[in-house]
Amino acid sequence: MSNSAPIDIFKRALVSATKALAGERELEVSFGGEVAGLVVRGGERQIVLPMPQAQLNEEAIAKSRGEADALALRIALHDKDIFVKSQPKPGPARAIYEALEQARIESLGAKVMDGVGDNLHAALNGRCKRRGFDQDGLSQNDAPMAEAIGVLAREVFSGRPAPEGADGLLGAWRKYVEETAGDDLATLAQNLADQKKFAELAQNVLRAFDLGDELAELEQSEDEDEEAKEGEDENPQSGQDEIDESEPGAAQVSEADSLDDENADGQDMIDAEDFDGESADGEESADPSQRRPDMSNMPLPYSVFTTAHDEVIKAEDICDAEELERLRSYLDGHMAGLSAVIARLANRLQRRLMAQQQRTWNFDLEEGMLDAARLTRVVTDPMQPLSFKEEKATEFRDTIVTILIDNSGSMRGRPIMMAAVCADILARTLERCAVKAEILGFTTRAWKGGSAFQDWLSAEKPPHPGRLNDLRHIIYKSADMPWRRAKNNLGLMMREGLLKENIDGEALEWAYARLMARPEQRRILMVISDGAPVDDATQSRNKTGMLESHLHQVIDKIENRSGVELIAIGINHDVTRWYSRAVTITDVAELGGVMTEKLAELFAETPKGRKRR
Repeated sequence: MSNSAPIDIFKRALVSATKALAGERELEVSFGGEVAGLVVRGGERQIVLPMPQAQLNEEAIAKSRGEADALALRIALHDKDIFVKSQPKPGPARAIYEALEQARIESLGAKVMDGVGDNLHAALNGRCKRRGFDQDGLSQNDAPMAEAIGVLAREVFSGRPAPEGADGLLGAWRKYVEETAGDDLATLAQNLADQKKFAELAQNVLRAFDLGDELAELEQSEDEDEEAKEGEDENPQSGQDEIDESEPGAAQVSEADSLDDENADGQDMIDAEDFDGESADGEESADPSQRRPDMSNMPLPYSVFTTAHDEVIKAEDICDAEELERLRSYLDGHMAGLSAVIARLANRLQRRLMAQQQRTWNFDLEEGMLDAARLTRVVTDPMQPLSFKEEKATEFRDTIVTILIDNSGSMRGRPIMMAAVCADILARTLERCAVKAEILGFTTRAWKGGSAFQDWLSAEKPPHPGRLNDLRHIIYKSADMPWRRAKNNLGLMMREGLLKENIDGEALEWAYARLMARPEQRRILMVISDGAPVDDATQSRNKTGMLESHLHQVIDKIENRSGVELIAIGINHDVTRWYSRAVTITDVAELGGVMTEKLAELFAETPKGRKRR
């Protein structure tokens, strides 16, 4: 022990304290993530913590301990079954509900252990500063409401003032939240120890923010489930198999069957970044056999209130070259180990692609590349003209690949870092193989609507306005831009405040239109996302499912009525209900391998409607 470095001693102590606080002696705690996260693999939970700084100081120690304590308390004090039962559908209501639950967990721990409270306070302060919530003059468009409610709830539940890192955030939201739901938060503070009662009372907070519609569907579905269950008890279907609970293991099988649908798309990784209300714990997945209804004959239930504030912008136009270089260095520094792994996979892809290229030439041409093999004819007979050759255009090289990356807030942290590095290395690999590649991103310019939403308010709130946010579509690397010039652009994804909300349908249409304008005959579109489209302003002012319905229709058009080959990779979310050709990963470390393998599979296949020579 005496020969151990201080950093190693601290890591061992942190692991022991985390296991003790979680109450699980066999809990696996490891280091290496960009943000603290709780991973579930094979039914076993594992905590992944960021690597502590080499030069430890008091602030860094408290922050590391706070991130670990937050996850340990979630294991010790959180009942997932109760949480999922009362969980609203995806959207702003769920974000607030999850922020309140994490505030409950951390406040309980802080009340019992003052040291844990100090650690959690330091971790929250660091997280708020990293997200830019300490800046003066923040507007409500610059910070999500769920974040503010989570911070204010901690303040009310624990009796401890919010950290200074949240001053800008609370300056934008405190008055509105306290006037709207201050009494409801005080009531919640009296029921922290009873998670079931807390979850019921949390619905009052959501109703106070006019989010009761998202709860109404939840309550209605629960009533329908109970009625259906009673009907089954009274009139069991003929021929239905019954489980004899006296048989060994029957009860466990019955329980597993009942939880199968509930946990079909349960989140396998919970980011500490998401504890403020952006995780998707327990999100239900549709039956794969019904994942993509045929919507080709349905009218398009989608509209846009205004496109005046939308933008398609190059990465280098968002921030200057110096900042892009700094962000790229930050990206490289945090992903050095994984970059080597992805590079090996990319080299394997390159070898497979090169093996498929058959070089053929046309000889005896009057112009082109000088044919050295036929120079002897000129030497022996000076009257013979020089002979030239030209390589035939191969079918393989007549291809373009577009990588479209979801730049929403839920991708923040390790997922967006992995996506940036994987896209960067694959673009370089494809360039070596003479295959054009472009990298695009999509998000919105503001939280909760931005300028489009303000225009709608000024127009006296007409009903069914359609999309109410300002799109931001980003070109990180165009197809004709060399990789060396686009390298630093990928660092933009690390910029604080860039990642906001996601409107997937219009982003797919944009990427599709760019592909169709290209001269290449074979077009491949790879989408990297972590869930369904989410836009607070649009979803709260229109009929339920407008964004999802539009995404279905766009995918249907691309997959079934175009020559573009579409493939999707979902991170921690099942995207097979949207895309017929998709894969879901539960660990972002798998992203590089999945991307390379899927591209290799596509290149190994014969393109639709064409035959290889």
